[in-house]
Amino acid sequence: MTKRTSAKYKIDRRMGQNIWGRPKSPVNRREYGPGQHGQRRKGKMSDFGLQLRAKQKLKGYYGDLTEKQFRRIFAEAERVRGDTGELLIGLLERRLDAVVYRAKFVPTIWAARQFVNHGHVLVNGQRVNIPSYRVKEDDVVEVRARSKQLAIVLEAVGLPERDVPDYIEVDHSKMTARFVRTPGLGDVPYPVQMEPNLVIEYYAQN
Repeated sequence: MTKRTSAKYKIDRRMGQNIWGRPKSPVNRREYGPGQHGQRRKGKMSDFGLQLRAKQKLKGYYGDLTEKQFRRIFAEAERVRGDTGELLIGLLERRLDAVVYRAKFVPTIWAARQFVNHGHVLVNGQRVNIPSYRVKEDDVVEVRARSKQLAIVLEAVGLPERDVPDYIEVDHSKMTARFVRTPGLGDVPYPVQMEPNLVIEYYAQN
C-alpha cells in the first residue's frame, strides 16, 4: 500500500482546498480543518505560514512525498540555470507516477504510485516499478497487456472531472502515452493555484 492513504483526504481539509478537484473531497462539505479544533483555525496567516502551506500543498498533491524526496527535487531544480519554480514543476511532472496519473490510467495519484509499484507499467517496452522514475521527452509509457482490463484502469479512463494535458499524447484504446515535452506551471492542469515562488521563499529561509 502507499504511504498514508488513510490521511489523503485530510490534506484537502488542512489546506482548505480541493487540491485534486475530486467530487468526494471533504472540503465540498466542510471547509474547516480536520480535528476537534479545526473550526477555530481561521485567521490571518504569517508569511512563513503561507510559504509552508504552499510547500505542503505542492508536496501533498504528488502523493504527499516525504520531505527528503521533495527537498532533493527542489535542490535539483535550484542547481539548473533558469526559473527554479518552473523547473521544480517540470521535475515533479516527469515522475512516472505523475505521468500515469495525468494519462488517466488510474483515478488518483495515490493509485498511480501503487500501480507502478506493482509492476503494471512499461516505459519504452521495459517494466519499471519505481514511481519516482524520471520520464524523458518522447518516452512511451504504457499499461502492461495483462493489466489493461483492471477495474481501476477502466474506471479512470471514464472519469469526467479531468482531461489529459497537451504535453502528453494518450491513446486509451492501446493504453499508451507519449511524454511530448516537459511542462511549465501554466501548462499543468492543477485544480487549485500552486505557488512554487512561495516554496522557493520557504527553502531560502529554512
